[in-house]
Amino acid sequence: MTNPPQPQQAQPSDKSGFSLSRLAVKAAIIVAGLGACGLIALCLAIALAWPSLPDLHAMTDYRPRIPLRVYTSDNVLIGEFGEEHRNVLRFDEIPDVMKHAVLAAEDDRFYQHGGVDWTGVLRAMLTNALSLSKSQGASTITMQVARNFYLSSEKTYTRKLYELLLTFKIESALTKDQILELYMNQIYLGHRAYGFSAAARTYFGKPLADVTAAEAAVLAGIPKAPSRYNPITNLQRAEIRQHYVLGRMRALNYLDDAQYQAALAQPLTIRGMADAGSNAFRVHGEYPAELARQLMYGIFGDETYSRGLNVYTTINSKDQEAAYQAVRASILDYTRRARYPGPEDQIDLPDDIEKDPQALDDLIDGLQDKYPDSGDLYLGVVLAASPTSITVARGSHDIITIDDKKALAIVARALNPKAKDDERLRRGSVVYVHKNGDSWEVLNMPALQGALVSEVPGDGAIRAMIGGFDFYHGSFNRAVQAWRQPGSNIKPFIYSAALERGLTPATQISDMPFSLTAEQTGSKAWAPKNDGNAYEPMITLRQALYKSKNMVSIRILQAITPAYGQEFLTRFGFEKNRWPAVLPIALGAGSATPLQVANAYSVWANGGYRVTPFLIDKVTDSSGKVLMQSQPQQAGDEADRVVDPRVAWIMDDMLRGVATYGTAARARQVLKRDDVAGKTGTTNDSVDVWFSGYTPALTTTVWMGFDQPKSLGNNEFGAGLTLSAWLQYMQTALKGIPVAPKRPMPPDIVTVNGEYYLSEFPPGQAVASLDLPTDDPLGDFLNRGSTGGVPMMNNAPPPGNPPPGPAPSNPAFPPIPVPQADEGRPPRPAPAIGTAPPRALPAVPSIPVPRADAPQPATAMAVHP
Repeated sequence: MTNPPQPQQAQPSDKSGFSLSRLAVKAAIIVAGLGACGLIALCLAIALAWPSLPDLHAMTDYRPRIPLRVYTSDNVLIGEFGEEHRNVLRFDEIPDVMKHAVLAAEDDRFYQHGGVDWTGVLRAMLTNALSLSKSQGASTITMQVARNFYLSSEKTYTRKLYELLLTFKIESALTKDQILELYMNQIYLGHRAYGFSAAARTYFGKPLADVTAAEAAVLAGIPKAPSRYNPITNLQRAEIRQHYVLGRMRALNYLDDAQYQAALAQPLTIRGMADAGSNAFRVHGEYPAELARQLMYGIFGDETYSRGLNVYTTINSKDQEAAYQAVRASILDYTRRARYPGPEDQIDLPDDIEKDPQALDDLIDGLQDKYPDSGDLYLGVVLAASPTSITVARGSHDIITIDDKKALAIVARALNPKAKDDERLRRGSVVYVHKNGDSWEVLNMPALQGALVSEVPGDGAIRAMIGGFDFYHGSFNRAVQAWRQPGSNIKPFIYSAALERGLTPATQISDMPFSLTAEQTGSKAWAPKNDGNAYEPMITLRQALYKSKNMVSIRILQAITPAYGQEFLTRFGFEKNRWPAVLPIALGAGSATPLQVANAYSVWANGGYRVTPFLIDKVTDSSGKVLMQSQPQQAGDEADRVVDPRVAWIMDDMLRGVATYGTAARARQVLKRDDVAGKTGTTNDSVDVWFSGYTPALTTTVWMGFDQPKSLGNNEFGAGLTLSAWLQYMQTALKGIPVAPKRPMPPDIVTVNGEYYLSEFPPGQAVASLDLPTDDPLGDFLNRGSTGGVPMMNNAPPPGNPPPGPAPSNPAFPPIPVPQADEGRPPRPAPAIGTAPPRALPAVPSIPVPRADAPQPATAMAVHP
C-alpha cells in the first residue's frame, strides 16, 4: 500500500518583512509627497496672499479715532462721546510697571521671538488636536496687533494664516518698542476704553503714569476677556486674574518679594464704586456735556466723534458737583416724607439662596439690567422683613441690616403684615437702599424731578446745570426742555412793569379777594386766592412782594393792562406766545424753562442788562488748535439794556428785602450775606415749586415737580424744597466770593420817608393807591365806570410806552383761563436758545446753549456717570 503524498512543510521566507518594508517606503513616499504638496501649496498661498496683505500705513502713520471730549472751565473731563474712548501715549510715556504687567500677562518672550512663539504654537496645536477643537490659541503681542488693526477675531485657519503673514510683515517693518506701543494704545479693555491709558481713567480715575503694580496687574489681566475680567463688571474675577498676573511678574523678576506682597495686599478702589472716595467720577456733568455734544454735532456732523475735538465749557466743576448733590438731597428728602409706594418688584427668592453666593450674585446681577443703581441709590433684594428689622442683600458679600427707627418709619406701612400685597415688604422684594449718615434706609426710586441752572449775571456763562434726578434714568434735560408755570417767580417782572407805569414801592394796594363768573371773564369762572387764605385790606407794593400776595399782583396787572405786562415780559426773554395777555399771567400762568427764568433774574443782578446764556467757551482740535472761541455779551453795554437802570436798582432792593424779611428770609439767615436777593414760586396746588435768587456774582434758579404735572402736596412750597436746594448749592458756590457792595443808586431816584420814587413820578404824581374800597368792588377791579381808586395820572408816560390806566371794557377783555400747571401736559422740548455759529468762523460772539432736540446719532455714546 502506497502512502499518500504528504504536504510539503513551508520553508522559512523573508517575504513578510519585505512587504512591511515596502509598505513603509510607500507610506514615506506618500507622506513626503503630501508634505511637498503641502509645502508647495503653502508657498503658493503665501505667494498669492503676501501681495494682498494690507499696507502698514495704519500702523506707521497711526491716527486712531479720537472721541469728542467735554471739559469744565477748570479742565475736568465731564463727557466723552464716540465709538472709542482713547488716550494715545508715546512709548516713553508708558510706565515700566504697566509694560512689565502686559508682558507677564500676554507675552513674556516678546523681545526674544520674531513675532511667533513657536513653543506656544506647538502647545496650542497639541491641545487643540486632543480636544478636537480650536479652543486655544498662541497669540503673541505682535499677532494681536495684526488682528486688532486688520483682522477679525474668528478662529479659522484662513484667518490664522493671514495673521501669521501679517505678523512677519509687522516684525520686519517696526521695532519691538513700536509694536508694544501700538498694542498698548489700541487694545480694547472693556467699557469703551481702548488702550491702557483710557482704561486707567475708566477703572481707576487716574492717569496711567500713576497706577500701582496692583492696578497695572488688573489692567493687564483684562485683554484675555474684556467683558468678564474688567473690574466694574466683575471685581471678583478681575482680582483672580490680577493675582495670576502678579505671580507672573514675580516669577519674571519684574517685582521683588516685598513689592509682590504689597501689591497683593493693596485694596482695589474702582472708579464708580460706592466706596471709591477720591477716585470716584469727580463731577456729575452729564446734562451740560450732552448739551455740548448737541451743539458740536450741529456744527461738525459725524466728524464730531472721530476728529478729537475738545470742548471747554463754562461749567465750574465744584459748582456742578454741588448742584448735583443739592438737587438730589432735596428730592430724596421729599421722597422720605412722601408715602412709600411699595417695592420696585417682587420675585420668588429660592430658599437658602444665601448659602449659594454665586447664585445670589447671579440673581442680583440679572436684576441690575431692569433696576440699575442710581448714584448712591443701590439695588437690593430683601431677605427678611419685619416691623423692627429689614435684611437686604446687595450681593453675597454685602448684606445690610436696617433697624434704625427713623429709617423704618419711612416704610412702616409696608412692614405691616396687613399692607396691600403690592405695597408690602417681604422676602423677595426688590428695593433700593440708600445710606443716610451712618444708617441705611429703604427708599423708592424718586418720581419727583428737579432742575437747577446757575449762571454769571455779568455775561451769561453757565456755571452749573442739572436737568433731573438721574441722567441715566432718562436724559430729558428739564433745565432747558421743560416748559413749566413759574408761579410767583414771575411777580418781580410784573411789579417792575408797574414801576415804569407810575406805581412805587409805597403804593397802597387792596389785597381783598374777588371772584369772576364765566360770563364776566368770557371764559371760565375764576376765584384766585392768597396762600393760606390770608388777606389784608391794604398793603404796600413792597410788602406785597415780600409776602407774595396774589390779589395784589392781579390788581397791578389790571392797572397796567395785561397787554403791557405781556410785552414787558418779552424784554427778559420770555416768549410772547407762551404768555397770553390775560390776568392770570400775574400769578405765573404762562410757561418758561428754568434757564429762561434764571437768565431773566440775571437782569436784576447785573443792573438791567439782558445777556445771552452760553455754555461753550472754546473748542480745540486734537492738536490744541483753537477752532472756536466765544465772545459773550457783557453787562454794561447799553445796547443790551432792557429795563430802566432805576427800576432795576429798586427791584434789586425789593428782592433783597424778600430774601431778608419775606418768604425767602431763610436765604440771608443761612448764607449770612447782605447781597442776597430772590423770590419763591409756587403754582396752584403746589404742582410746580421754584426758587430764583442771586448775588451780583451768581444767579441760580431751582425748579421741582413731576414730569406728568400733579400736586406735590399741600405742605410743599418754593420756600421749602427748592429754597433748601438753592441754599445747599449756593453755600458751596459762593465760598471765597466776597460780599459785593450794593450798586450806587442811579440818578433821578427820589427818596422820601425811606422809600424810592422815579423822578418823573414823585409823591403826589405817582400812583398813591390802587383799588381802594368803594360801593362797587367788582367794578373797582374791572375799572368799569370808575377809576377803581387809581388816581388819574396826568403826567406823560415814558416815550414809546402805552398810556397807563384801566384795561379795556368787557367786550375787549381777553378770556381768563383757569391757571393750570402747564395745563396737564408733559414737558415739551424747547426750541433753540440761540443759533449755533457758522463752522468756518474762528471767533463768534458767543456759543449759546444748543438746541434741546439736536440730532441723536447712533455713534453718540453715554457720558461718564
